[in-house]
Amino acid sequence: MHRSFSLSGMVTAAAVLLLIAAGCGQKQVPIDNPHIVNKALYDTASHFFVDFNNYPTDMRSLPIGIFDSGTGGLTVLEKLLSLDHFDNITGAEGRDSILDFAGEHFVYLADQANMPYGNYAAEGNTAYLQELVLKDALFLLDDDYFINGIEEQPSGRKPRVKIIVVACNTATAYGLGLIESLLQQSGTGVKVIGVIDAGVKATIDALDIQPDTAPFAIGVLATPGTIASGVYERSLRAELARRGITTPIDIVNEGGEGFAEAVDSDPEYVNPNLFAPSSSYMGPILGEGPEDIHPELIKAYNFDFSDNQILARREAGGKYASIQLNSAANYARYNIVTLLEHHRQSGNGTPIRAIILGCTHYPFYQETVKEMLAWLREYREDGRYPYRELIADEVTLIDPAVYTAIECYQTLRQDGNLAYRITPTQVEAYISIPSSLLEDNCLTPEGYLTHDFKYGRTPGTEELSTKQVPFAYDNIDKNNLLRIEERLPYSYALIAPTLK
Repeated sequence: MHRSFSLSGMVTAAAVLLLIAAGCGQKQVPIDNPHIVNKALYDTASHFFVDFNNYPTDMRSLPIGIFDSGTGGLTVLEKLLSLDHFDNITGAEGRDSILDFAGEHFVYLADQANMPYGNYAAEGNTAYLQELVLKDALFLLDDDYFINGIEEQPSGRKPRVKIIVVACNTATAYGLGLIESLLQQSGTGVKVIGVIDAGVKATIDALDIQPDTAPFAIGVLATPGTIASGVYERSLRAELARRGITTPIDIVNEGGEGFAEAVDSDPEYVNPNLFAPSSSYMGPILGEGPEDIHPELIKAYNFDFSDNQILARREAGGKYASIQLNSAANYARYNIVTLLEHHRQSGNGTPIRAIILGCTHYPFYQETVKEMLAWLREYREDGRYPYRELIADEVTLIDPAVYTAIECYQTLRQDGNLAYRITPTQVEAYISIPSSLLEDNCLTPEGYLTHDFKYGRTPGTEELSTKQVPFAYDNIDKNNLLRIEERLPYSYALIAPTLK
């Protein structure tokens, strides 16, 4: 579609500029931008160009945009839809039995085809991860979408958004600043918020740390990419310092190996149709490495072996030769034990008083995490309790989603951008799928992007290897849909009627 284009209000004074020939004249393009940002702002021939010059000026009627690497971010949407934390008339904190976002419209994007975001750092391709994050934001800021994976140009039309909620911890860690820069240059006035700062502030608020508080630990369970970024530990340390808190606090970081992928039913991590270990399995394996399943901890993991939730092979003497996790609940159990093992082996010995669920997929299994903590406090081995002293009597589980919803409300109200509609709330949900134009060697037999192709792509091209299409029965795993129905009633009630 042809779009008009203007440079006015798009370039910050601090940007380093490069003159390039274009059309009948010269235009100034910031050379310190990622390629995708310059394409979005200046390249009218690009798939990724967005006509910011004609962005709606009345923000109030626009929807709230939310994106995640998969369906896990629906936990953030659920908190937005169900939030009653404020008096809707005065804006003061305090419930008034009226949903805070009543009448608002939402656009949700699950970048399912490109997930898990947490693995791009481990594969040495954070540049492409950052481009994916920016593309997610650009989708919400633009006004079109693909009807299906076959279309070469998007023919669907959707509204643009008034605020972007990054409902993905890894995307927040690696891309929040880039989105902020894009929005500043766009001149639209759209703002962006992420889940990490909200979770950090909520954690410290919940712990009510006093001058005489004894030393303790905070656990951070997040994707490997989020942990590798160090963003949670930096943010926690910075917030503690800002508040003048000097109590010694250990921070125990654990990269949730395979957990998010299992929640989103990635067949390389869980496959309910299997009855024996698979050669395509990508989750943790039996071994002695720091992220392996340790044979001596089999009892501590408290795995559920029923209904093929564990795929195992034993040697003649009964010893396990292979173990593969085959349910999201077992991934939760494995990762909690691994977190505690790392803390135990550190020798610090401080009790964990809070665990941040630093991935929006994890709150789906919050009850499993609680059950595991209770189990491990009472777990006995050779007459001793190896984890009891490492788990406080009460452990607070922090789901950053609710605090992100609160920040979203406060930001919109402060800017005068709440809709205050009396009509029903609406949700438009989109999901990325592989493009039908990809070569067969880029796809698995199930139709997913292969591991090598997914993590080997190069940023800065016009490649459309995935396309955003509406949620439909044929692009959402049935187990995911059942989980959403069971655990996210507000979201499911608004999304289910739109499925085809």
